[in-house]
Amino acid sequence: MRIGLTGGIASGKSTVARRFLELGVPVIDADESSRSVVAAGQPGLSQVIKAFGSGVLNANGELDRQALRNLIFADHSRRRDLEAILHPLIRADMERQALTAIGPYLVLAIPLLVEGGATDRVDRILLVDVDEAVQLQRLMARDSHSLAQAQAILAAQANRASRLKAADDVLVNSGTVPELRQAVDRLHQRYLSLAEATPS
Repeated sequence: MRIGLTGGIASGKSTVARRFLELGVPVIDADESSRSVVAAGQPGLSQVIKAFGSGVLNANGELDRQALRNLIFADHSRRRDLEAILHPLIRADMERQALTAIGPYLVLAIPLLVEGGATDRVDRILLVDVDEAVQLQRLMARDSHSLAQAQAILAAQANRASRLKAADDVLVNSGTVPELRQAVDRLHQRYLSLAEATPS
């Protein structure tokens, strides 16, 4: 059984993913795949350089993610160009990992699950939900973004209502980290039961 873990930026997805890992659940992270497919020597990096120029490289010849981010947040069409390159590569990388995962269920952590139209890849969607005002505060504190930058990042993602509509399960992250971890523990028991009842 495949669980798609999603949520807006700074919603608490990483905390949830870590807890699933601690519980022995395989977690396949789209962000990790997105880094590996553009690592030095990978075809993905060559494609990004071809589309965006060598200005997206740092002094070591590796992808300068911040430089690339600045380019695409300023121009929606460039963001779509980047997604057209990366999404198929990321999807293939995650699929390779999923095929070797062992356990009753696995978690695919995909921040843009709803936006990217990848809901067909999972059996259930787990949304980590948080109020947008809290997201903005966390984003500014965590990444030193200005309010305008944080708002632009949120605007580039699916709105909260769209994610809530798509979700099968919702973890509301309005409390403490221990409370969020306990909520994951309860979901884990539920998923084990569901996986047991699902024909393979």
